[in-house]
Amino acid sequence: MAHGEMSRRENRQVAVAAATLGPWRTAAGVGAVVGATDLAIELIDGDWSLSMLAGPAGWGLFFFFLVGTVGARLRREGGDKRLRRWANEHPWQAALPAAGGLLVLNTLAQLFLGDAGVFEAFFESLFPAAMLVTVAGVVGSVKKARGKD
Repeated sequence: MAHGEMSRRENRQVAVAAATLGPWRTAAGVGAVVGATDLAIELIDGDWSLSMLAGPAGWGLFFFFLVGTVGARLRREGGDKRLRRWANEHPWQAALPAAGGLLVLNTLAQLFLGDAGVFEAFFESLFPAAMLVTVAGVVGSVKKARGKD
C-alpha cells in the first residue's frame, strides 16, 4: 500500500505497529545494564538522594528505545513483512513512536525521580528523543538507500 493511499491516522497506526518489530527483550537487557551501570557510578559519587535515580532511569530508557528501534530497522526476519517493508520505506516516520515513548517516559522519570519541574523535565527529555529519531532515521535511511531488506 502506497503512502498516498493511507490517511494520517492509518500511517500513525502502521508506525506504532512497525515499532513492535524490534528486539525488545534485548533492548530491555541493554537498558537495564546501562541504567544499573550509571546507578553504580552515582552510588560511588556519594551524593545519595532520590534524585540520583533520574539520570540512570533516563539513560536506561534511552538505550532501551535506541536498541529496540534501531534493531527493528536492521532486522531481516521475524514479524510481518508488510510492516517491515513500510518501516523500510518510511524510516523517519517509523522512528517517531519510540521517540514519543521515550519523551513521555523520560519526562515522567525526570519529574518524579529528579528535582525537575514539569517544563524542565519535558525540555530535558526533548534532546534524547530528538537524538533517538535522528539515529533511527539515519540508520533506516541508509538501509533504504543501500536497498537492504
